[in-house]
Amino acid sequence: MPAQVRRFTRTDRVTHLFLIVAFMLLAVTGAARALGDTDWGRYMLWLMGGHDRVKVVHVATGYLMTVGFAVHIVLALARLCSRSSLRALFGPDSLVPTWRDVKEFGQRLAWFLGLARAPRFERWTYLEKFDYWAVFWGIPLLFFTGLMLLYPVEASRVLPGWTINVAALLHRAEAVLAVAYIVLVHLLLGHFRRSTFPLNEAMFSGGMSAPSLEEEKPDWLERLRREGRLTAMAIAPPVLWFRLLYFLFAYAIIALGLYLVLAAVPHAGMLHG
Repeated sequence: MPAQVRRFTRTDRVTHLFLIVAFMLLAVTGAARALGDTDWGRYMLWLMGGHDRVKVVHVATGYLMTVGFAVHIVLALARLCSRSSLRALFGPDSLVPTWRDVKEFGQRLAWFLGLARAPRFERWTYLEKFDYWAVFWGIPLLFFTGLMLLYPVEASRVLPGWTINVAALLHRAEAVLAVAYIVLVHLLLGHFRRSTFPLNEAMFSGGMSAPSLEEEKPDWLERLRREGRLTAMAIAPPVLWFRLLYFLFAYAIIALGLYLVLAAVPHAGMLHG
């Protein structure tokens, strides 16, 4: 049994790192602009160089994230076409939701109530698939509503004027929802549950330990054994300095996310208004 089994490729990890940085930049700059009439918002704007600079960073990061999203789609489609198989689309290594995810969700609920055994997950769980596909409505919604707010005159030439107000509401509501979900569910649940505490290292190191796989994804581990791929999937554990580096980075991101959520709670009405 290898000490570490590869779960994410280097491309996966770099893409995720890009998404982390871009998302947090958008969250910080967006919150500062949305709460610019509060003491906290004015302080954050001052800290980041003023309203104009924050706007430039927010807009540029939004464009970069959207371009990155488009590149990811192109690469994913190219990978799918190269395999030319329905198994690649609906098989156990795919992120496309299947009937198994529905059954595992129901089984998980029953397990919470003590009515069933915990589901034996494969490579991807239903929650991981939800996290992945949530980006596919979140980024387009934020991008197009952001464009309308950035160019309201041009947008009002082709759309009714009231749609600008709707765009502002949707942009802020989706941003608040995204930050709250990422911080409270994706970060806290992903890193601080019993089986992953003190940190879920898979997206940083690229691999998972054999005991973690036995507990979290036993059916995937069993499939790798059955297909004779377990040895080929073995990777070396991360070196100490790299592990310390990504621990510091991850906890800094978690702390920043929690700070944003706590800072925004007293002004939730303004964020939606």
